[in-house]
Amino acid sequence: MGPGYVPFALGLLLAALGVATVAKAYVAPDTAPGEAPRDAGSDAPRDAVPDDEGGARRAGTQDVERHDAEAPDPRPLAGIQWRPTVAVVAAVAFFALTIDALGLIPATFGTGLLAALARPGTNPLRALIIAVGLTLASWVVFVVLLQLRLDLFGDWLGG
Repeated sequence: MGPGYVPFALGLLLAALGVATVAKAYVAPDTAPGEAPRDAGSDAPRDAVPDDEGGARRAGTQDVERHDAEAPDPRPLAGIQWRPTVAVVAAVAFFALTIDALGLIPATFGTGLLAALARPGTNPLRALIIAVGLTLASWVVFVVLLQLRLDLFGDWLGG
């Protein structure tokens, strides 16, 4: 085992988890929130019981018409929540592009602000608290505890 063994093994593990997550997303049945998944070979819901005419009715109900589930949206990207997706990608890209030029403190602060925008309804005060907390935690972990020699302020800020 050399010095790069643990990062390499961790990278392989994370890649395998990513592949498993993507595979599960394509294999898992599509169900609406609160809806029970359907059996693969049946059109009736799981809690359905046969009635006298061979049709299905839900348990505990008298007469319920059978309706197929709503057809999925044919647009391929319709189910994606764009605000969190764009905000998180922007935060990661901002950090990657500015960590050398701005330094740890401003790059982490900006990343925290961008990431806070991922959640709808986050007010500016909460976003600032998140950014300051993330910046302080990063400074404590990487500079104080691990004693890494990172530029706190980069060349753009005269560091």
